[in-house]
Amino acid sequence: MDAHGSVPVPRRLSYAVGHFLNDLCASMWFTYLLVFYHSVLGLHNTNAGVLLLAGQVADALCTPLIGYESDRTAGCGAYGKRKSWHLVGTLSVLLSFAFIFNRCVGCSPTTPQWASVTYFLPFIVVFQFGWAAVQISHLALIPELVTCEHARVELTAYSRYAFTVVANITVYAVAYLFHLMPGVDDDLSDDALGPVDAPVFKNLALIVLAVGAVSSVVFHLGTAERRLTEEEARQASRPLLPSSQTQQLLLQWKCWLRQPSFYQVAVLYMSTRLIVNLSQTYMSMYLINTLGLHKKFIATIPLVMYLSGFLSSFIMKPISRKIGKCLTYALGLLLVVAFSGWVLLDEQMGQRVYAPAVLLGAGTATILVISLAMTAELIADQTQSGAFVYGAMSFADKLSNGVAVMTIQALHPCRTSVCCADCVWFYHYIMVIVTGGVGVIAALVLCSILIWPIRIRSHQTEAYRLVTRQDKTDFHPPPQLYRKTNMAAS
Repeated sequence: MDAHGSVPVPRRLSYAVGHFLNDLCASMWFTYLLVFYHSVLGLHNTNAGVLLLAGQVADALCTPLIGYESDRTAGCGAYGKRKSWHLVGTLSVLLSFAFIFNRCVGCSPTTPQWASVTYFLPFIVVFQFGWAAVQISHLALIPELVTCEHARVELTAYSRYAFTVVANITVYAVAYLFHLMPGVDDDLSDDALGPVDAPVFKNLALIVLAVGAVSSVVFHLGTAERRLTEEEARQASRPLLPSSQTQQLLLQWKCWLRQPSFYQVAVLYMSTRLIVNLSQTYMSMYLINTLGLHKKFIATIPLVMYLSGFLSSFIMKPISRKIGKCLTYALGLLLVVAFSGWVLLDEQMGQRVYAPAVLLGAGTATILVISLAMTAELIADQTQSGAFVYGAMSFADKLSNGVAVMTIQALHPCRTSVCCADCVWFYHYIMVIVTGGVGVIAALVLCSILIWPIRIRSHQTEAYRLVTRQDKTDFHPPPQLYRKTNMAAS
């Protein structure tokens, strides 16, 4: 790092592409999974929802476990614990993702749908395990790479949204080039998605894996993780007493559960992810079934959204520095609510959807980056348990998204694999609820953070901080709350 706590540009870029494979896969997962299984493979709404729910539950369960293990293990040899988990996750994603967006091997039109669901489930579980391992290990590196608050916002913006936007732009641009557009004859049969589009999704998945594999190699070659010494690694695994006034207190994972700010940030992050992921998931359905647009729009509209998000990510740092993270989040949330109101009032907007898509793209970009920056602010210098915090946040995110999608799919008015006229109003109100409705919840949580700012409760730690070698025989703090990794040998 330089004198201002910022990471040099080459290392910043190499770190930023470390999540690029995840971002590419996530773009396909949230944007095209339901479309692929429902419109292309012909699965019922509930069966398609079950597959997405299974993936979200697997991710939700794997994330905190991986976060806990990532904090307590030393990694593979001298490679570093975060990068070791990142490598395991990358290999898992590469080996499983192509099977998710491909026809069931050995299946035929007469194959029962429960058999198809059973076939896809193992690949989805392996993929979500790998995705969680990459995500948690990559996020946990942020507080270890930078210490300055604004440098964290900058690194988060570039690595966790700017490149996410690039990934989405890549996916949608390739999808558009793969003939998700009018055919030569431009007849009605080309307008709707169907079994004929299955090769498009298979080829798109293969390109995603190829590009993501290259970016992962760049990350592993260009990002250096600070390695713990043998003494630090040994002492990090057990609670110890301090030996001087200058020792730093390190929170164990259990202590986070006693912090009110932990739950504030968790709910805000969960609400943010619900807005971002659900709007992305149901945008394609809204465009095709409610607005009646050509299938090319499931590539062009998300592309416009993420282009606006990409541009907004570059002005986020100066705005956040000038007005603060909370007000910056409020500004992004205002854009999301404006999109919701526009959709509610303009039921027949048709191709005018480009304008509100710009609002949604800029708004979701802003709230996602700021929510991640608030999580990094919560962790601060407690990097030894940072993966647990990110894991817990992601657990709430994945589980809530899975339950929300399954609930929406169960409430779907059509009971067959073919949408009916009721889909028009159904997806219309779904887009309003997942942006405006959830946006209200996020606004309430943001108000609580404005009233009670993010901080570690001092009354639990102050007495422990003042203990010295001379008086520690008279003071016995609860060892289950804290541990220390640099106690001098006596």
